[in-house]
Amino acid sequence: MKLYNSLTRTKEEFKPLEDNIVKIYVCGPTVYNYIHVGNARPMVIFDTLRRYFLYKGYDVKYVVNFTDIDDKMIKKAQKKILQLKK
Repeated sequence: MKLYNSLTRTKEEFKPLEDNIVKIYVCGPTVYNYIHVGNARPMVIFDTLRRYFLYKGYDVKYVVNFTDIDDKMIKKAQKKILQLKK
């Protein structure tokens, strides 16, 4: 399988750095508002890639982060919870 290497800007044959282990780190959704195609696309693409590697017999270490959690979001969530309790 060939994957695009954004560092070298070329398609390269995939070879894991460690024997039979694939490590994937993905910037996850920015959760400040409703999900949209831009948020969903990486999740679908990299989950599909993860599943393919599992199918091929690799031990997959898959990490997804959540970004942009800040004070405004926390305050908005607290306000929403108070509204739901009423």
